[in-house]
Amino acid sequence: MSVNSHLTSLASTLVLSESEKSSISTSINTLSSRLNVYFGSTVKEHFQFGSSTRGTILTRKADSNSDIDYMVLFDTSDGQKKPQTYLDRLRRFVDAKYSTSEIRQSHPTIVLSLNHINFELVPAIYNYGYQIPSPASEYFEWMSTNPSGINQSLQDKNKNNNYKIKPLVRLIKYWNASKGHPFTSFSIEEDIISRSFWSCSTLNDYFYDFWSGFNCTYDTPQYKKNMVDNAKGYAKKAKEYEDSNMPISAESEIKKIVPSL
Repeated sequence: MSVNSHLTSLASTLVLSESEKSSISTSINTLSSRLNVYFGSTVKEHFQFGSSTRGTILTRKADSNSDIDYMVLFDTSDGQKKPQTYLDRLRRFVDAKYSTSEIRQSHPTIVLSLNHINFELVPAIYNYGYQIPSPASEYFEWMSTNPSGINQSLQDKNKNNNYKIKPLVRLIKYWNASKGHPFTSFSIEEDIISRSFWSCSTLNDYFYDFWSGFNCTYDTPQYKKNMVDNAKGYAKKAKEYEDSNMPISAESEIKKIVPSL
């Protein structure tokens, strides 16, 4: 097997299976119905967003933290409340409707753990655009967000690059998950969308190009830099082996970054 065939095969196995998609769809329909009944007009809308809507979510066997982002937009006609108030409302909802499931707050979301997937319920308000609770370290309570912000950009990037971008995203997110998520999935997608990928045609071209251009900032913790440097070294060595017509050795190096699932 060559590096390209390994990466192509692996990227395919990282996609949600049909049974996973079916289970998630059923859970979303149930969640939607329960939100409508429980909150009524106090919730203006609710919807799925994030990597699951972009086709870059990983199967749970590749990432145990794989989850569905789900935004719940609260009505503020009776006055805007603090973020914790809306988080408490969501917590009471899941306590009432999902009493046998694992539930926890992971600011700024309520995490609902079902047997096949996690749901991250994100409370939101609308104030000249969608706003969600800011991280605890921020000064402001609310931060603006665009729930479908990079969806079209990713779609266009993927189409304009021979449909290699989404497989690349999944591969890098798989590496990231295997290292304990040193980087956010969203930042990885943003980084890949921003790249030019000149002269790339096959998936291994894109994979090598990603690592050659992936650099940490000066304030990145050293342990993260070490992870990146190791992966960059393996990728560089793999390309050298490929250029020397040593495909087995090249694949061996690549599997040090993204082993078979």
